[in-house]
Amino acid sequence: MDAFYAAVETLCDSSLKGRPMAVGGMSMISTANYEARRFGVRAAMPGFIARKLCPELIFVPVDFEKYTYYSDLTRKVFQTYDPNFIASSLDEAYLDITEVCKERGVSGGEVAEELRNAVFGETGLTCSAGVAANCLLAKVCSDINKPNGQFVLPNDRLAVMTFISSLPIRKIGGIGKVTERILTDVFGISTCEEMLRKGGYLCSLFSRSTADFFLSVGLGLGETDPPQMRLRKSISNERTFPATDSEALLYQKLDELAELLSSDMQKEGLHGRTLTLKLKTSSFEVRTRALTLQKYISSRDDIYNYASKLLKAELPISLRLIGLRVSQFKDDKMGSPSDPTQKTLLSFMVADASGNFVRGQSSLGSETSNNLFMNDFGDDISVETREMIDSERDDPLNRNDSSDPEQRCTLIEFAGKTEGMHGHINGSIVEKVDALIEKSDPKSSQLKKSNGRESDTSLPHETEISSCLNQKDNNDYLLQGETSSRQEEQILWMNDYECSLCGIELPSSFVEERQEHADFHLAERLQKEESGMDSRTLIARERSPLKQTGSGNKHKKRKSSPSDGHLPIDVFFRKINQKP
Repeated sequence: MDAFYAAVETLCDSSLKGRPMAVGGMSMISTANYEARRFGVRAAMPGFIARKLCPELIFVPVDFEKYTYYSDLTRKVFQTYDPNFIASSLDEAYLDITEVCKERGVSGGEVAEELRNAVFGETGLTCSAGVAANCLLAKVCSDINKPNGQFVLPNDRLAVMTFISSLPIRKIGGIGKVTERILTDVFGISTCEEMLRKGGYLCSLFSRSTADFFLSVGLGLGETDPPQMRLRKSISNERTFPATDSEALLYQKLDELAELLSSDMQKEGLHGRTLTLKLKTSSFEVRTRALTLQKYISSRDDIYNYASKLLKAELPISLRLIGLRVSQFKDDKMGSPSDPTQKTLLSFMVADASGNFVRGQSSLGSETSNNLFMNDFGDDISVETREMIDSERDDPLNRNDSSDPEQRCTLIEFAGKTEGMHGHINGSIVEKVDALIEKSDPKSSQLKKSNGRESDTSLPHETEISSCLNQKDNNDYLLQGETSSRQEEQILWMNDYECSLCGIELPSSFVEERQEHADFHLAERLQKEESGMDSRTLIARERSPLKQTGSGNKHKKRKSSPSDGHLPIDVFFRKINQKP
């Protein structure tokens, strides 16, 4: 169609005929009529720039209901020639008229002329046509005699290669300004024929799909069959408006987009996990902020709630465009939906803004139940139990482990810390450990104290409790606990949003983002310590194996002391790192 939006507005308002006019506003132009294009006004141009180019330019607001109505009228005409026509937009379509030409015994040019007249008679709007052997060439041909014209490229190899040889690469759909500049400045390619000559470079330096496209263009090859059905990967909406820094107006625009996006998703039955917010500032800087949730969403309330949190983190700001996109749909992975309740590290360790742990809930309103954190016995802690064969050990730097089926060790590990935030595990966990061991092994119902010392009921954030089980004397256990000698460096959020270490700003509602940010500082600090050969202790001290004495069958518990050759794990790593 010829300047479709502008032509529809002119058809509805005859006073606009012959005058430079653009559909859109001062922020962005959707299209312009041919009178305005003489001044350099074009689609996708900011309105204030167009007004400078053409001071007499008339702006008409966008009315998609009107354009959709006239687009449906044109499609009714297209269906009479090709029921399976491909509509690439409201104002453009591809038709396969091969069968029509055979049945009627007419040429493609005659069918194109008849079709254009039918469209004008049905809508009062003009259109241009291109007739060629495939979609790629037909698209190029339709732009040659615009407006209200047509161009026929004979279905002959010599004619096609002659046409392609002098065709500028910018005329090809899919080659924009950036690609044109790369091909011209780097490879010296300005015409489609030159693509074929330098195909070796293109195949070597571009991906296979891109190189195949370039070579197809050089040969004049294009699609002729209807496109295959493809699964949608994302769905989005965006709106442009006059630049404003009014928070109330920005939230209003966001709410409208959330309503539109939710309506589109529900029409197609889509539910997504990743929400992306697109922002364009008054200085035309484009920002995107994405958030992946632990549940699938499609409702207006969910989209707005999460998007408003992303927007809040950017305020104050002056914007001229807001967009929302939802992706990662349920059937993205080989047609089988993923489990949104899949356990993650954050599922077990969730901290609020003050640094206190809140179990059984996830940040940003993710729906999780308390049962998500239950183990097989129904206890609300995460416990990993494993049996391992232990043996006599000598020097940690030179030891040979020998399997001893008489000696087994059950290790129970707890994790109670998230980056930069200290959690506290009270004494009730020790009681739950007792219950867990008793359930897993009825004979193992007691935990004895080591060296007569009471177990500390207030465990720090990294605690490892080990109980060595003897098969011959199941009532005799060893409980060892070790506290990390170094406290994690706390991240303080100044004014409840600014990181004290690097100055990045994150609001208190972004709990997961704060945790990830603290993870970064923690990893950075650990890397520095490792480079200085001062790695902190990552695991508990080496457990002392049981040693059999005399002819009896009982095993005595051996205390670890500096005199028996035992080295702490941190000393072990330092000794290795110091070796040349």
